[in-house]
Amino acid sequence: MEAAAMAFGKVFSFGPTFRAEKSKTRRHLIEFWMMEPEMAFMHQEESLQIQEEYVAFLVQNLLDHCDYALHVLERDRTVLEKYTKLPFPRISYDDAVTLLQENGFDDIEWGEDFGAPHETFIANSFDQPVFILNYPKDTKPFYMKPHPTREDVVICADLIAPEGYGEIIGGSERATDYNYLLEQIRNHGLDEEEYSWYLDLRRYGSVPHAGFGLGLERAVTWLAGIEHVREAIPFPRLLNRIYP
Repeated sequence: MEAAAMAFGKVFSFGPTFRAEKSKTRRHLIEFWMMEPEMAFMHQEESLQIQEEYVAFLVQNLLDHCDYALHVLERDRTVLEKYTKLPFPRISYDDAVTLLQENGFDDIEWGEDFGAPHETFIANSFDQPVFILNYPKDTKPFYMKPHPTREDVVICADLIAPEGYGEIIGGSERATDYNYLLEQIRNHGLDEEEYSWYLDLRRYGSVPHAGFGLGLERAVTWLAGIEHVREAIPFPRLLNRIYP
């Protein structure tokens, strides 16, 4: 998608994604579908605006055209209506850790990724989808752009849904510096040769760009108010079930 964005400016893809994690929760599938936009000449704040407008549009479209389905699902329309109000709240990773620690969460320290209870508390504190900004570099993929004033942090954001549904969008600015990207590939223990094509996207010059991914099944689970993500797809792929 980054290569396509260099050619066309704004692009997107929609297709299957595979998760190489042993997560066995009501929010995880090992194969899911993802909507992935990538945008050239764009920085984080512009990307966040697109993300929140996109989610608010989905919610409003649901309210406008799916009244019977919401009735069958017993989904409270007044709850969904709150999710059309923009902008969504924003909180830095630093402040989110402080918020958790001040409210009795002694199992989280700076530099650690959030678990489901942490994300649930943070989102419910705002009663709306909330962006958590600028995570520690070591908790995120190698291709994210470093923060200009803090080398231990990257320019990224996760959109966390309230009601315990967790992350529905993850996005970032992409690293554009060839040498930094090469260093990160090595630091993550990845095969430099396998990523030579990706490095070539920077070797001959690049532009500021950003992108994000929205997980379809988890978004549907949240919007529909259903209990388990497996109910959002006809043939869910789980740790103990990959057929049909």
